[in-house]
Amino acid sequence: MTTGRSGRTVRDLRRGNRSAVLQRLYFGGPMSRQELGPATGLSSGSVSNVVGELVADGLLEEAGVVDSDGGRPRTLLRVTPGSAHMIGVDVGETRVRVELFDLALTELARAEMPLTPRGCYDVGPIVDHIQAGIAAVLAEAGAGTQRLLGVGVGVPGIVDRDAPGGAVVHGQTIGWDAVPLEALLRATRALPDEVPYIIDNGARTLGQAEMWFGAGRGAREAVVVLFGSGVGASLITDGSPDGGTTEGTPLEWGHLTVSVRGRRCRCGALGCLEAYTGAESLLARWAERGGGPGDLADEEEALAALLAAAGTRDPVAVEVLEETAEYLGAGLSDLINLFQPERILIGGWAGLMLGPHILDAVREHATRYSLRHPAGRVSIGMGSLGPDAVTVGAATLPLSAFFATGGRRVPAEPAVEQPGWRKSLEVRSGAAGRGV
Repeated sequence: MTTGRSGRTVRDLRRGNRSAVLQRLYFGGPMSRQELGPATGLSSGSVSNVVGELVADGLLEEAGVVDSDGGRPRTLLRVTPGSAHMIGVDVGETRVRVELFDLALTELARAEMPLTPRGCYDVGPIVDHIQAGIAAVLAEAGAGTQRLLGVGVGVPGIVDRDAPGGAVVHGQTIGWDAVPLEALLRATRALPDEVPYIIDNGARTLGQAEMWFGAGRGAREAVVVLFGSGVGASLITDGSPDGGTTEGTPLEWGHLTVSVRGRRCRCGALGCLEAYTGAESLLARWAERGGGPGDLADEEEALAALLAAAGTRDPVAVEVLEETAEYLGAGLSDLINLFQPERILIGGWAGLMLGPHILDAVREHATRYSLRHPAGRVSIGMGSLGPDAVTVGAATLPLSAFFATGGRRVPAEPAVEQPGWRKSLEVRSGAAGRGV
């Protein structure tokens, strides 16, 4: 393979050119071949070659004709929506949601499996739910796996995607200690080996979805907050999706200490932000002060009851909401001072419910607790993709890989045989451990 001075091979250059054309058409809408050159920086010859390849692969199709000034009409091109599929999975607090999308992120099928009992994160049943959900959405849509780019999975906790054997999840608040989720999913044989599972933190998948398709579009960096039973966040930098440079960092923001020796958090520590702002703790504080929704077991129904009580000016409900808004604003001020983002977006089911009631107060407290300069350049608003945003974001994980490979499926890597010396040492160390 020929290698240039930059170290890139001809194959690398071709893949990069394909990626540039696909992303520009995907995020910029239909364009003609003549427009793609300036938009991608490629020569007309390169555009012609790449477009020819992508059309032959079924990834591009004609999208109509437009008149040009004094010249021949120009044919518009677009990414073919049905040329590929993605599955997004949201391992949520009350259920596992699985959705099948086409390449335009049109939902083709959906399956939801409740967690019973509520909030039960036993990994075996969750793996079963994901496997069953994948089978259900493929069957409902009548889709095979030939066009499936992959399965993106959003989960609570810290995800080590570089662990040997596949992604491992460290979810302290849900009792997951180094759970080898990717290996467990692969062992179900629900999908062929060439279809990847891509696992990431749910707050990061939410953030990528909002930056690509929602309220974060146009921002170079933003913090996206996932507000449910607990709270999390992700920092998204270089947020232009059509440039292929979106980078997201999950932040265990809910476990910043906001009150020394304060309330006990789900993680076991004292005084975490989550212990004051998560929906679970918010409802607990309401009940401790003599409020509460009675026998309602569902957190969403209970939170709706709290908001209704606050709407009638119930003093306990109002006090709990005001206190929550101040803690949330103070927590956002830490993000503002540390990262100086352009935007902060609040999402998650609890965030979407609470936002209209406390957003103004949250902004006021965040400004008051922040340094003036970074506070003056940040906007704090709501996410725009609704409660399904984590699932959409999970589907963008295989979509992002699709762009990175120029629309080609990456073959599964063959197992690499270990060197002889490593095997010998492992045998010796194993024998020593058994006292041989």
